[in-house]
Amino acid sequence: MAKSSGSYSTSDLSRKSGDIIAEALRHPVTITQRNKPRLVLLNIEDYERLMRQSDQRTVGTIETMSNELFAEFENAVQAFADEDEAGRS
Repeated sequence: MAKSSGSYSTSDLSRKSGDIIAEALRHPVTITQRNKPRLVLLNIEDYERLMRQSDQRTVGTIETMSNELFAEFENAVQAFADEDEAGRS
């Protein structure tokens, strides 16, 4: 059925969708088109886990940084400026 374990062509998907979906419920399945990976089918639990992990990223500004992180940032900028100044001399 599969070209390699867990990988199917788009033609396979149209002919054997039931089997491929059953496999995708157990582990992610790659769908290829012209021998290149194009899609991944995965069960909803894996998808939701990936979405939760991606939601852990945060965006902040200098105003929202903790004092400790801001001090580290200032020190890094100053060190870079000092190196740059030394390189120009």
